[in-house]
Amino acid sequence: MELRQLQYFVAVVEEANFTRAAARLHLAQPGVSAQIRQLERELGQPLLDRSGRSVTVTEVGGAVLTYARAALAAVEGIRQTVDQFSGLLRGRVRIALLSGAGSHRFDMASLLADFHDAHPQVEISLTEDTSERMLTALQRSTLDIAVIGLMDEEPPPGTSCQIVVDEPLVAAVAPDDALLTPDAERTGIPLAALRDRALISLPRGTGLRGVLERACAEAGFRPRIAFEAAAPQVLARLAARGLGVAVVPALPADEAAAAGLRTLEITAPRPRGRVALAWRTEGPAGPAARAPRAGRPAAPPVAARGAAPPPPGGPPRGGAPAPDHQAVGA
Repeated sequence: MELRQLQYFVAVVEEANFTRAAARLHLAQPGVSAQIRQLERELGQPLLDRSGRSVTVTEVGGAVLTYARAALAAVEGIRQTVDQFSGLLRGRVRIALLSGAGSHRFDMASLLADFHDAHPQVEISLTEDTSERMLTALQRSTLDIAVIGLMDEEPPPGTSCQIVVDEPLVAAVAPDDALLTPDAERTGIPLAALRDRALISLPRGTGLRGVLERACAEAGFRPRIAFEAAAPQVLARLAARGLGVAVVPALPADEAAAAGLRTLEITAPRPRGRVALAWRTEGPAGPAARAPRAGRPAAPPVAARGAAPPPPGGPPRGGAPAPDHQAVGA
């Protein structure tokens, strides 16, 4: 019995067709058929029922299938372990990014390209979503790593985090807004000053929105959200046209001016937007999934209670993500 015979057998079962299995394996169909027949002769039992339009497993084949998959998984585990010790990485890493974070100051494309250059055998996938949905995907093991906006001081249950951005939230307004008094520009405004104002914010399910709603509840009112957008740049443009007050992470004065905005510090309470690299605390993770989170964090780690710190390892060549004022909180 050879390992390749088990691999061919599993492929045919999963494809329910010899031709499709051969194409998946990049082999000629007769060769796949011959190897599986040889495996059946060695075992003395038919593993596949070829009588129908689709290939199905026999009762014996179904029992063998479990062991075949386990054997292939064990071999892959050995290969990954050896690769890890020899400085190589193979496998797949599934990453999700908070919506609107892919600005020029949070250059995810360059970070992923640098990581791919350093580890060309690792398959990378990237999606954008809200923090709530990404956390659900982490818990279901359909994601390996997520860049999320944190709503609480503690990490979400079942996850560990490395904070990469921690910024105060500010009120961004048009230059002629009534909030812009000399006192307000000098000392800031209490959050309650926004009670009756039309607010501009990221959508529900994002970290920044959760932070805003919680802070408003602490100040004794419900925010009146007039406009929502996933991209922080859109929020800024809406505020610059006088359509409301955008609650966004702090902006440097020159960037605010370039966007046609003035910003006021929010006090009493002082909400903050935090972005973190998050992963599932419990459960398996291969070297490929661990490597991107092994870079040096921009702020101290926030680990789940009782959780071990992130595993050691060298960072991807692009380093840890740099703080991005525009990307906080989704």
